[in-house]
Amino acid sequence: MGEALKLATEMIAGVAVGGFVGWAFDRWLGTAPILMVVFLILGAAAGILNVIRNAQKRQASAGPLPGKDLPPDDDDD
Repeated sequence: MGEALKLATEMIAGVAVGGFVGWAFDRWLGTAPILMVVFLILGAAAGILNVIRNAQKRQASAGPLPGKDLPPDDDDD
């Protein structure tokens, strides 16, 4: 449960930071919502990449799935 909350928080943080950076650049440069949209998309992409990396790392450290190390079933029924 804690790992899922961590992954969700990372995803939300990526979007929030990207949106804030885009908003700040828009205010500084006077470009309406263009940079905010761009940085929202970049933040979402960064959040998704972080979630994928953490999930892959977690899966690699978990070891083989239960039942995957069993020999094939040669039974006819």
